[in-house]
Amino acid sequence: MFTGLVQALGTVAAVDPTPDGVRLTVDTELAAELRAGDSIAVNGVCLTAVDPDAGPPARFGADVMNETLRRSSLANAAPGAQVNLELALRAADRLGGHIMQGHVDGLGTVADVREDGFARLIRIDAPPELLRYVVEKGSIAIDGVSLTVSAVDDASLTVSLIPETLERTSLGAATPGTPVNLEVDVLAKYVEKLVAR
Repeated sequence: MFTGLVQALGTVAAVDPTPDGVRLTVDTELAAELRAGDSIAVNGVCLTAVDPDAGPPARFGADVMNETLRRSSLANAAPGAQVNLELALRAADRLGGHIMQGHVDGLGTVADVREDGFARLIRIDAPPELLRYVVEKGSIAIDGVSLTVSAVDDASLTVSLIPETLERTSLGAATPGTPVNLEVDVLAKYVEKLVAR
């Protein structure tokens, strides 16, 4: 369980193909807080830490299976890339974002980026099977960042990013064409299932 409040930017140190997927190695000071088997969200994807090392360099590994590679932007991960990181929520933590599982529902693509005062508007094209769960002023996770939807139509959604988010997450570097992981609000999926009965 995660909140979408990014705790650190990590740097991909290595991407090693295996017969069953990829071994991802990420450099981050958060590795000092990890034990083997702990969950950590990498760009919104819940992964299991392997071989955490407090360093130097501080780093952890994670095995990314083919299903995750098919459904997320981690398929495009390359050494040197920055990734958003969040440790799993503890029972005593504040829930400052929204409830997230780290189960990416699909990919979106940044379609437009424009300044709006001190904020930055990012419009993301997304498939209709995901947009059905997105509402204006509702929550969405984009690359593991909990955000509020400022607008939505049949083809895209728009979020407005404050300077803190632009500085502390990889979304500050997003440009048109950038693929992003999307996780819709899980409550919307449950409501749909109950209404369909």
